[in-house]
Amino acid sequence: MNIGEVAKASGVSAKMVRHYEESGLIRPATRSGSNYRTYSQNDVEVLRFVKRARTLGFAMKQIATLLALWEDRSRPSSEVKQLARQHIAELNARIAELTGMRDTLEHLARHCRGDSRPECPILEGLAASRH
Repeated sequence: MNIGEVAKASGVSAKMVRHYEESGLIRPATRSGSNYRTYSQNDVEVLRFVKRARTLGFAMKQIATLLALWEDRSRPSSEVKQLARQHIAELNARIAELTGMRDTLEHLARHCRGDSRPECPILEGLAASRH
């Protein structure tokens, strides 16, 4: 398969396929006699794995670790579970942070009249948080 075909089959754009190769996340494609990238069905599966991991919010470094674990059929599943649990904790921290941000902004927006007057609790709240 060429890069367009592997992109379509995996659901990953050709630009991202090249990016993943350049960053070392996936193995470089083999090259044809005319130096075009060529891919196999295994490459499609790896790219689908990467896409799904990205969808779940894993960082590139975490995905590299997950790929290595996925390819190592003798690995203990405890390593994979530990990575997943760590990522869940990170997601929960981000969710708490985003929830706090949303709640603060909702509070400020509720107290803003949104009329022609210049008083604006939203801007005042933003200015008050500066150091």
